[in-house]
Amino acid sequence: MINAYPLFIEGVQVIIVLLGAPLMVGWVRALKCWFQGRASAGLFQPYRDLSKLLIKDVVLAENASWIFRFAPYAVFGSTLMAGAIIPIISVDLPLAATADIIALVALFTIARVFTALAGMDIGTAFGGMGSSREMMVASLAEPAMLMSVFTVSLVSHSTSLSHMAHTIIEGSLMLRPSLAFALLAFILIAIAETGRIPVDNPATHLELTMIHEAMVLEYSGRHLALIEWAGMMKLLLFTALGISLFFPWGIAGADKAAMMPVALASLVIKVALAGLFIVLIETRLAKMRIFRVTEFLGSAFLLATLGMLSYFILE
Repeated sequence: MINAYPLFIEGVQVIIVLLGAPLMVGWVRALKCWFQGRASAGLFQPYRDLSKLLIKDVVLAENASWIFRFAPYAVFGSTLMAGAIIPIISVDLPLAATADIIALVALFTIARVFTALAGMDIGTAFGGMGSSREMMVASLAEPAMLMSVFTVSLVSHSTSLSHMAHTIIEGSLMLRPSLAFALLAFILIAIAETGRIPVDNPATHLELTMIHEAMVLEYSGRHLALIEWAGMMKLLLFTALGISLFFPWGIAGADKAAMMPVALASLVIKVALAGLFIVLIETRLAKMRIFRVTEFLGSAFLLATLGMLSYFILE
């Protein structure tokens, strides 16, 4: 007899990713407004923005190829698939067998490649500039991310995300120098991957500063809604990935349905604190020059390497 509990949890998690991502973005924007003494549009403004874009007509350039039309669906689908394999509320997921960190990075890479190709497809100067900057960030961020997560996999002796989260939950609560270095590296990587200050500014359209926005300037209507929605989900997913790797306490174990209310409450609290942390960073730092991003991500790779070396030396 098929156990329906994992399938139910998988469905709940997908719904959380779809509906929770705009709420997290609204929370971050509202907090930033409150910290800066400005009036906020409300927590549910991202939902209104998405619904407005979904009902608008799509405007396409005459020279737009199938890549430009297909990219929003590929970006949205790959990001949602990534949300289905990260242990957000439970480690007992039907896709846990495929929830490997390499597969997760591959899904994010698919979204990034299609976004960059779409940015160059129309032939505008902004699109090509944004795509080249995005690939530069990717070439530095992805190796650092793999090094950071591989440090956690050394502790758990597995590259499975569910197994890593389960190992940290079952293990003794102690400070490991390797995990501390890996956590610092992951924070820097998450800031770069999600396009937050000081690497990128999601609230600007200035050609000298934008990276992600430059690639999607030509999109409109439901295509733009899907890309914006995928960007919101990516912020939530990197937050959930950091939680499952370094702070997994509260995530429900296998066949522990009684822990689901605790897991949901724990997720809400941790995501709210992560949003507060993002706002504290963005209100105290200015966006760095694009040429300083290499040093920023180089520091992340160095911290991840130190974490791996400290594991072999000290542990």
